[in-house]
Amino acid sequence: EVQLVESGGGLVQAGGSLRLSCATSGFTFDDYALLWFRQAPGKEREGVSCIDIVTSNTYYADSLKDRFTISSDNAKNTVYLQMNNLQPEDTAVYYCAATNTRLRVIEALLPSDYDYWGQGTRVTVSS
Repeated sequence: EVQLVESGGGLVQAGGSLRLSCATSGFTFDDYALLWFRQAPGKEREGVSCIDIVTSNTYYADSLKDRFTISSDNAKNTVYLQMNNLQPEDTAVYYCAATNTRLRVIEALLPSDYDYWGQGTRVTVSS
């Protein structure tokens, strides 16, 4: 059974940092790409960052690449999202997703192209 379990969310003041984790199981981690995406209340899903475990390539939403960093621990089948200088507009539920489909670069941040999703972890940034 494929499982993606996010953790690390919480309440933080503006300017603070959080590190999210996504622990995975049930598939061959090394064959997959992992995506972090988020959904704020009343807004559409937004791709945040992707790491392709096969190639080690990473991709970021342009507006977030200076503050967010994606990484993975392949031995632990876990992907992380380090978020710095958080702002109230970063408030959202953050999800991780996985796919072994070889996506084109323009598809890398599209949640709909991923096969498996986690349940999400909530991040709230107060001003």
